[in-house]
Parts: sequence; C-alpha cells; structure tokens
Amino acid sequence: MASQLTLSIVTPEREIVRAQVDEVELPGAEGYFGVLPGHTPMLATLTVGRLTYRAGQESQVLAIAFGFAEVLPDTVTVLAQMAERAEDIDLSRAETARQRAEARLAHPDSDLDYARARTALDKAILRVQVASRARAR
Repeated sequence: MASQLTLSIVTPEREIVRAQVDEVELPGAEGYFGVLPGHTPMLATLTVGRLTYRAGQESQVLAIAFGFAEVLPDTVTVLAQMAERAEDIDLSRAETARQRAEARLAHPDSDLDYARARTALDKAILRVQVASRARAR
C-alpha cells in the first residue's frame, strides 16, 4: 500500500496543485470527506467549499467550487470549476464580491436568478474565509 497520495487539482484554465500528500479533505455534495492512502476507489461530486491537504505537518487550504474528485488508493484527482489557493485570493476583491452578492439577494428584482445569486454569495464567503484564515496564521 502507498504511504502517500498523489494529489492533482485541475481547473479549466490550468493545474493548480500536483503534490505528494498524506491526506486530503474535500467538500463532497453529500458533505466533507477525507481521503488517506489506500482509500477505496470512488468518484464524488464536489460543491462549494474548502479543500484541505496535508503533507507532513504542513497543511494547505484552497477554495474550490463544483466539479468531481476521482479517488484511487494512491491518487486523488480533482477537476474543479474553480480552485484558488488561499495566498492567491485578493481579500478586498472577495469582500467586495460578498457585499455585492448580499445586496443583490437583499433587494431582488424580477430577473434575479436566485440559485445563481446564492452560489455567487457562497463562493464569495468561502473566498473571504479561506483568505482570512491564511493571513491570520
């Protein structure tokens, strides 16, 4: 059995992460789930949330939104619509997006696509949380 996992996180634009890791925690559509080396193969749908991975004592957090994760005993491949490392998130821009999304939901007009507006708010809140926690370390 492998002692580590090869983690690959890919967006439509580029590969964000390729690393050897000890564990991964992902935001599955049915809730967060963890993966360790030797995990049973599976395919999971992902939602908006934090993806955390650990190599040794070092943990990294990314904001991800929607996609799929393929889990094999020695590999985790994430195909995400959006993925951003905490250090790559512009906190002031994320905060502005959060405020804009909240205002749109607070004062809806007739052409509001509620599901899309709520998703925009969820992504903005996630980006603010991930960036804020990284800067607090």
